Amino acid sequence: MIEAMGRTKRILGTPFVSALIGGVVVGVFGWLAIAAGWIDAQESSTPSTTTAALAAPIVSHDNDANVVNEIYRRDRQGIAFIEADQPAQEASPLSPFGQPEGGGVATGSGFVIDTEGHLLTNNHVVDGAGEISVKLGSSDESYAAKVVGTDPATDVALLKIDVPGDQLHPLALGNSSEVEVGDPVVAIGNPFGLDSTVTSGIVSALQRQIQAPNGFSISHVIQTDAAINPGNSGGPLIDASGRVIGINSQIETGGGGGGNVGIGFAIPINTAREVAEQIEEDGRVEHAYLGISGGSITPDLARALNLPVDEGVLVAEVAQGGPADKTGIEGGDTEATIEGASVTLGGDIITELDGKPVSGMDDLVNVINGGKPGDEIDLTVLSGGDEKTVSVTLGNRPSSVK
Repeated sequence: MIEAMGRTKRILGTPFVSALIGGVVVGVFGWLAIAAGWIDAQESSTPSTTTAALAAPIVSHDNDANVVNEIYRRDRQGIAFIEADQPAQEASPLSPFGQPEGGGVATGSGFVIDTEGHLLTNNHVVDGAGEISVKLGSSDESYAAKVVGTDPATDVALLKIDVPGDQLHPLALGNSSEVEVGDPVVAIGNPFGLDSTVTSGIVSALQRQIQAPNGFSISHVIQTDAAINPGNSGGPLIDASGRVIGINSQIETGGGGGGNVGIGFAIPINTAREVAEQIEEDGRVEHAYLGISGGSITPDLARALNLPVDEGVLVAEVAQGGPADKTGIEGGDTEATIEGASVTLGGDIITELDGKPVSGMDDLVNVINGGKPGDEIDLTVLSGGDEKTVSVTLGNRPSSVK
């Protein structure tokens, strides 16, 4: 089970499958049921430099040095222990006592990114909080934190504390597009409230997708076997050079309990950097939006459904009034059950994007994720046996899955 660790809240309610573009997905012959929207992870090969990326490299080591120990010693003071007071919710009409429900304190992690007092953490750590307090490193002093802005679509939040710059220890930010499978990594955070805990491992996989708090998907996610647990949310995943390459966000528990089983997921730091820059510059974050749900066509699915092509994207549903809808792309009208999963059939099939073949959702999502609202793309579509090419102007994605 994938869990958001700041509150040990389950994000997906089904066994782990790759969520590509927003929403829970179901694997059937490679079929992916995707919510009507797209995530713009902004994964670029050359990250821009703003106040959120000015920290210098902080680790240099000899071959014989204990790298984990060195990273821990150098970065510990820049790690934040975050407590977010959650107000009680209004009483449910079904409550026999008519009393407010819930409330309490959510705990998580974060890290300093500049000498102005900015910190990065997960949106789900601070979402809905009335008050947020931050402790840094080994200090017991607590600082009130202000939420500069959040982006539920990438599960990133930018906080600010009022602390003199010479008392802050910003962590250096790396380039997550240069990360490779097998690279050694270190995670520092506050699992189960145990402050300044360090664990180590490797990058287990790249290009994973996980579900964001608002129901869309986060792309280009880093998978690691470094032990992370509830309370690690928002803390840094650090490479062997001491640079932050991701924000630890979710874990796969395998359906048995809520602890580490060696599969954790980190939001790429390039994504978080882009989000922080947009929040500082514009006060909000925009993501490109196509407005379809559908799934990848595989040879097995094509044979089972007698489709005219053995690769591409089968459109299941088109969001009313969305960019795809405005160009006449149509969804399906027939429900079928394949290996116990419900699939919508009869919709258009996307075979090319900007003149290049589309093998499946991965191809489509990579282009959309690299785009911005207002960008125009050309889609080649099979509709009712006829092929057509339509130009789609990408929209601004809604705040949540409808």
